Amino acid sequence: MDLIEILRLNLLSPMVLAFVLGIVAVLVRSDLKIPDQVYSIISIYLLFAIGLKGGFDLARSPAASFGTAALAAVIIGTVIPLWSAWILKRICKMDNANAISIAIHFGAVSAVTLSAAVTFLNEADIPFEGFMPTMYVIIEIPAVIVGLMLASRYLGNTRDKLGIVLKSALTGKSFLLLGGGVLIGYISGNPGYEQVNIFFVDLFPGFLTLFLLEMGTRVGGRLSEIKRMGWILLAFSIIMPLIHGVIGVWLGTMAGLSVGGAMILGTLAASASYITAPAVVETNIKEADVSIALTASLVITFPFNLTLGLPLYFELAQLFAR
Repeated sequence: MDLIEILRLNLLSPMVLAFVLGIVAVLVRSDLKIPDQVYSIISIYLLFAIGLKGGFDLARSPAASFGTAALAAVIIGTVIPLWSAWILKRICKMDNANAISIAIHFGAVSAVTLSAAVTFLNEADIPFEGFMPTMYVIIEIPAVIVGLMLASRYLGNTRDKLGIVLKSALTGKSFLLLGGGVLIGYISGNPGYEQVNIFFVDLFPGFLTLFLLEMGTRVGGRLSEIKRMGWILLAFSIIMPLIHGVIGVWLGTMAGLSVGGAMILGTLAASASYITAPAVVETNIKEADVSIALTASLVITFPFNLTLGLPLYFELAQLFAR
């Protein structure tokens, strides 16, 4: 398939259309709302299902390229917040607190965007390395640490020690569900797959569709905040993910990953956090207006990656592989 066909199929997928429906529901003032408890259960399901699927795939294939992929992920997590903060301060003329806040958001990653990338590849029947879900944490930890180091240097008021932040990341829901899922899937192997594949593999697209419906309502509720951003930050929220995606796909290809694996690494590099990063910023960078960074990552970057980014990163992975 050419790029236009891939874009068409992605834009007309149930996941993307459900996301758009969520936005429309807010615009027409509908009472559509998934209860918070259900939203939390679905998010746990998605993270654990991604980890399990990765573990099952890892059990069937060698993990020879894990080391180089992990190194590429560390580079991504380290470099993105550094140069994002520099660009935001020098070019976008933002104050130190908000520049570092946004840099942390764009250095950390989005589990929902990862879920969408996994579904995209599964629907296209494109294989990828089973360890790729663990790259989520390998990127996010150095990104948060680098961001807090920048805050400590330029603001001097971070409340949490780096060791506490690292412990929080390693014991947090995302790491335990993704990492634990990979471990469980790897240990249980094919017999384990046969026991749970109907629920954790076959039903995954349906749960993701529901989750994106709720994400659409959350994005729709923040659309009015775009006018606060200014055109420079708006451009940053689209251009930088594209650049990060290209770098991620290229590094993944150089690391010896498959087309699917390189596409996932590029997607993670291009994504921006709207769960972990706001909590880190609110705790440690009191001077920052976290709503600005949250609007950039959730309202601009996330929809861009979901609708246009995924097909572009896949096409790039195929191009680099050739």
